[in-house]
Amino acid sequence: MSEITFTSASAMSADASSRFYVGEHHPENGTLLGFWLYLMSDCLVFACLFAAYAVLGRHYAGGPSGAELFDLPLVAVNTSMLLLSSITYGFAMLESQRKRIGNTLLWLGITGLFGAGFITLELTEFVHLIHEGAGPQRSAFLSSFFALVGTHGLHVTFGIVWLVTLMFQLNKHGLVPENRRRLMCLSMFWHFLDVIWIGVFTFVYLMGVLP
Repeated sequence: MSEITFTSASAMSADASSRFYVGEHHPENGTLLGFWLYLMSDCLVFACLFAAYAVLGRHYAGGPSGAELFDLPLVAVNTSMLLLSSITYGFAMLESQRKRIGNTLLWLGITGLFGAGFITLELTEFVHLIHEGAGPQRSAFLSSFFALVGTHGLHVTFGIVWLVTLMFQLNKHGLVPENRRRLMCLSMFWHFLDVIWIGVFTFVYLMGVLP
Protein backbone atom coordinates (compact mmCIF):
# COMPACT_ATOMS: atom_id res chain seq x y z
CA MET A 1 0.00 0.00 0.00
CA SER A 2 1.06 3.57 -0.53
CA GLU A 3 2.45 5.46 2.47
CA ILE A 4 0.87 8.88 2.92
CA THR A 5 2.47 11.57 5.08
CA PHE A 6 0.50 14.79 5.69
CA THR A 7 2.28 18.12 6.05
CA SER A 8 1.54 20.88 8.55
CA ALA A 9 -1.48 23.16 8.17
CA SER A 10 0.69 26.18 7.29
CA ALA A 11 2.43 24.26 4.51
CA MET A 12 -0.94 23.10 3.21
CA SER A 13 -2.21 26.64 2.97
CA ALA A 14 1.05 27.87 1.40
CA ASP A 15 1.30 25.24 -1.29
CA ALA A 16 -1.64 23.06 -2.24
CA SER A 17 0.57 20.70 -4.27
CA SER A 18 2.53 19.66 -1.16
CA ARG A 19 -0.41 18.57 1.00
CA PHE A 20 0.70 14.96 0.97
CA TYR A 21 3.50 12.74 -0.23
CA VAL A 22 2.84 9.37 -1.88
CA GLY A 23 5.58 6.75 -1.57
CA GLU A 24 5.23 3.98 -4.17
CA HIS A 25 5.55 0.43 -2.94
CA HIS A 26 5.90 -2.61 -5.19
CA PRO A 27 3.74 -5.49 -3.89
CA GLU A 28 5.88 -8.45 -2.87
CA ASN A 29 5.69 -11.23 -5.50
CA GLY A 30 3.25 -9.10 -7.53
CA THR A 31 5.34 -9.43 -10.69
CA LEU A 32 5.60 -13.21 -10.38
CA LEU A 33 1.85 -13.55 -9.89
CA GLY A 34 1.18 -11.40 -12.93
CA PHE A 35 3.62 -13.44 -14.98
CA TRP A 36 1.96 -16.69 -13.93
CA LEU A 37 -1.32 -15.25 -15.20
CA TYR A 38 0.35 -14.42 -18.50
CA LEU A 39 1.70 -17.97 -18.82
CA MET A 40 -1.77 -19.37 -18.20
CA SER A 41 -3.14 -17.21 -21.01
CA ASP A 42 -0.31 -18.43 -23.26
CA CYS A 43 -1.30 -22.00 -22.38
CA LEU A 44 -4.75 -21.27 -23.79
CA VAL A 45 -3.21 -19.98 -27.03
CA PHE A 46 -1.16 -23.13 -27.50
CA ALA A 47 -4.09 -25.32 -26.46
CA CYS A 48 -6.12 -23.80 -29.31
CA LEU A 49 -3.26 -24.38 -31.77
CA PHE A 50 -2.85 -28.00 -30.64
CA ALA A 51 -6.61 -28.51 -30.97
CA ALA A 52 -6.56 -27.05 -34.50
CA TYR A 53 -3.72 -29.37 -35.45
CA ALA A 54 -5.53 -32.36 -33.95
CA VAL A 55 -8.52 -31.63 -36.21
CA LEU A 56 -6.63 -30.66 -39.38
CA GLY A 57 -3.43 -32.70 -39.07
CA ARG A 58 -4.65 -35.50 -41.36
CA HIS A 59 -6.18 -33.27 -44.06
CA TYR A 60 -3.48 -33.40 -46.72
CA ALA A 61 -5.63 -32.24 -49.69
CA GLY A 62 -3.68 -34.59 -51.94
CA GLY A 63 -0.39 -33.11 -50.78
CA PRO A 64 2.49 -34.57 -48.80
CA SER A 65 2.04 -35.97 -45.31
CA GLY A 66 4.23 -35.58 -42.26
CA ALA A 67 5.86 -38.95 -42.91
CA GLU A 68 7.04 -37.64 -46.28
CA LEU A 69 8.20 -34.23 -45.04
CA PHE A 70 9.58 -34.49 -41.52
CA ASP A 71 13.31 -35.03 -40.99
CA LEU A 72 13.30 -36.64 -37.55
CA PRO A 73 17.11 -36.62 -37.01
CA LEU A 74 17.18 -32.85 -37.63
CA VAL A 75 14.21 -32.31 -35.34
CA ALA A 76 15.85 -34.49 -32.67
CA VAL A 77 18.98 -32.31 -32.79
CA ASN A 78 16.80 -29.22 -32.55
CA THR A 79 14.96 -30.65 -29.57
CA SER A 80 18.24 -31.48 -27.84
CA MET A 81 19.43 -27.90 -28.27
CA LEU A 82 16.31 -26.48 -26.64
CA LEU A 83 16.44 -28.96 -23.77
CA LEU A 84 20.13 -28.20 -23.20
CA SER A 85 19.30 -24.48 -23.14
CA SER A 86 16.91 -25.16 -20.28
CA ILE A 87 19.68 -26.91 -18.35
CA THR A 88 22.15 -24.08 -18.92
CA TYR A 89 19.56 -21.56 -17.78
CA GLY A 90 19.24 -23.59 -14.59
CA PHE A 91 22.99 -23.24 -14.08
CA ALA A 92 22.63 -19.48 -14.56
CA MET A 93 19.97 -19.37 -11.83
CA LEU A 94 22.23 -21.32 -9.47
CA GLU A 95 25.10 -18.93 -10.10
CA SER A 96 22.83 -15.93 -9.53
CA GLN A 97 21.84 -17.35 -6.15
CA ARG A 98 25.54 -17.55 -5.30
CA LYS A 99 25.85 -13.92 -6.47
CA ARG A 100 28.45 -14.76 -9.13
CA ILE A 101 27.58 -12.24 -11.81
CA GLY A 102 30.30 -13.35 -14.24
CA ASN A 103 29.25 -17.01 -14.23
CA THR A 104 25.59 -16.00 -14.46
CA LEU A 105 26.28 -14.00 -17.61
CA LEU A 106 28.34 -16.88 -19.04
CA TRP A 107 25.55 -19.43 -18.63
CA LEU A 108 22.96 -16.97 -19.95
CA GLY A 109 25.13 -16.45 -23.03
CA ILE A 110 25.36 -20.20 -23.60
CA THR A 111 21.58 -20.43 -23.22
CA GLY A 112 21.13 -17.72 -25.83
CA LEU A 113 23.42 -19.56 -28.25
CA PHE A 114 21.42 -22.77 -27.88
CA GLY A 115 18.23 -20.81 -28.45
CA ALA A 116 19.68 -19.15 -31.55
CA GLY A 117 20.74 -22.56 -32.86
CA PHE A 118 17.22 -23.86 -32.32
CA ILE A 119 15.69 -20.98 -34.28
CA THR A 120 18.25 -21.38 -37.08
CA LEU A 121 17.41 -25.06 -37.56
CA GLU A 122 13.69 -24.34 -37.42
CA LEU A 123 13.98 -21.64 -40.07
CA THR A 124 16.06 -24.04 -42.18
CA GLU A 125 13.25 -26.58 -41.96
CA PHE A 126 10.64 -23.99 -42.93
CA VAL A 127 12.67 -22.78 -45.92
CA HIS A 128 13.17 -26.37 -47.09
CA LEU A 129 9.46 -27.16 -46.84
CA ILE A 130 8.44 -24.03 -48.73
CA HIS A 131 11.09 -24.73 -51.39
CA GLU A 132 9.59 -28.21 -51.82
CA GLY A 133 6.14 -26.69 -52.41
CA ALA A 134 4.89 -27.60 -48.92
CA GLY A 135 4.08 -24.10 -47.71
CA PRO A 136 1.26 -23.23 -45.31
CA GLN A 137 -1.18 -22.64 -48.20
CA ARG A 138 -0.72 -26.20 -49.57
CA SER A 139 -3.11 -27.99 -47.19
CA ALA A 140 -4.94 -27.71 -43.89
CA PHE A 141 -2.30 -29.98 -42.37
CA LEU A 142 0.52 -27.63 -43.35
CA SER A 143 -1.44 -24.54 -42.31
CA SER A 144 -1.95 -25.90 -38.81
CA PHE A 145 1.66 -27.15 -38.70
CA PHE A 146 3.17 -23.78 -39.60
CA ALA A 147 0.81 -21.98 -37.20
CA LEU A 148 1.72 -24.17 -34.22
CA VAL A 149 5.46 -24.56 -34.79
CA GLY A 150 5.84 -20.97 -36.00
CA THR A 151 4.10 -19.55 -32.94
CA HIS A 152 6.44 -21.49 -30.70
CA GLY A 153 9.40 -20.22 -32.72
CA LEU A 154 8.22 -16.63 -32.29
CA HIS A 155 8.08 -17.18 -28.53
CA VAL A 156 11.64 -18.51 -28.51
CA THR A 157 12.79 -15.51 -30.56
CA PHE A 158 11.16 -13.16 -28.09
CA GLY A 159 12.81 -15.08 -25.25
CA ILE A 160 16.25 -14.60 -26.86
CA VAL A 161 15.67 -10.85 -27.22
CA TRP A 162 14.56 -10.72 -23.58
CA LEU A 163 17.61 -12.73 -22.51
CA VAL A 164 20.05 -10.42 -24.32
CA THR A 165 18.35 -7.36 -22.83
CA LEU A 166 18.55 -8.90 -19.36
CA MET A 167 22.26 -9.61 -19.83
CA PHE A 168 22.87 -5.91 -20.50
CA GLN A 169 20.86 -5.01 -17.39
CA LEU A 170 22.80 -7.48 -15.26
CA ASN A 171 26.11 -6.22 -16.58
CA LYS A 172 25.14 -2.63 -15.76
CA HIS A 173 23.28 -2.98 -12.46
CA GLY A 174 24.35 -6.38 -11.16
CA LEU A 175 22.16 -8.82 -9.23
CA VAL A 176 19.85 -6.23 -7.72
CA PRO A 177 16.40 -7.45 -6.56
CA GLU A 178 14.76 -6.18 -9.74
CA ASN A 179 17.12 -8.16 -11.98
CA ARG A 180 16.76 -11.28 -9.84
CA ARG A 181 13.00 -10.99 -10.29
CA ARG A 182 13.45 -10.63 -14.05
CA LEU A 183 15.71 -13.68 -14.08
CA MET A 184 12.99 -15.68 -12.35
CA CYS A 185 10.30 -14.55 -14.81
CA LEU A 186 12.46 -15.41 -17.81
CA SER A 187 13.26 -18.77 -16.22
CA MET A 188 9.55 -19.62 -16.01
CA PHE A 189 9.04 -18.48 -19.61
CA TRP A 190 11.98 -20.48 -20.95
CA HIS A 191 11.01 -23.70 -19.18
CA PHE A 192 7.42 -23.19 -20.32
CA LEU A 193 8.63 -23.13 -23.94
CA ASP A 194 10.52 -26.38 -23.30
CA VAL A 195 7.36 -28.07 -22.09
CA ILE A 196 5.41 -26.83 -25.12
CA TRP A 197 8.11 -28.06 -27.49
CA ILE A 198 8.06 -31.54 -25.95
CA GLY A 199 4.36 -31.59 -26.80
CA VAL A 200 5.09 -30.39 -30.35
CA PHE A 201 7.85 -32.96 -30.85
CA THR A 202 5.66 -35.81 -29.62
CA PHE A 203 2.28 -34.82 -31.03
CA VAL A 204 3.38 -33.29 -34.34
CA TYR A 205 6.63 -34.94 -35.37
CA LEU A 206 6.65 -38.40 -33.77
CA MET A 207 2.97 -39.06 -34.40
CA GLY A 208 3.22 -37.35 -37.79
CA VAL A 209 5.55 -40.00 -39.20
CA LEU A 210 3.14 -42.79 -38.31
CA PRO A 211 1.21 -44.24 -41.24
